[in-house]
Amino acid sequence: MKRILLSLSALLLILTACQQAPPPGEDPTSVIPGVIAKQVDCWNSGDIACFMEDYWHSDSLRFIGKSGITYGWKKTYDNYQKNYPDKATMGTLSLEMISLDRTGPESCFVIGRWHIQREAGDIGGYFTLLWKYMDGRWMIVADHSS
Repeated sequence: MKRILLSLSALLLILTACQQAPPPGEDPTSVIPGVIAKQVDCWNSGDIACFMEDYWHSDSLRFIGKSGITYGWKKTYDNYQKNYPDKATMGTLSLEMISLDRTGPESCFVIGRWHIQREAGDIGGYFTLLWKYMDGRWMIVADHSS
């Protein structure tokens, strides 16, 4: 009887371990660089809505910049619209991904450099992005750009 209980316990343990969420189907190292390239194209077309498609559409999105922390997709979008009201102000964006590190089966951390060339004067700095795999895709859940 003890053998049967031990066998059942072992089987239950194996079944429980197998029911854990599998890693996401898409490898972030093959997806995220393409998303970043698309964001550059969107920005350089003057389309902030397109640029922000891959940000988490949630009030829990966090954007950290020189003015502090902004919470929420809509507020972040509104700030982009306010700070970059036209194509001349938006200029030409370039993004360089320095590193992409997987921090878990459904998260990764990206470090990079950004630069905007424009007539009013070039600006640039560095960014860190926290990405999560949710709803079948990789999305930015936190952005720290300085």
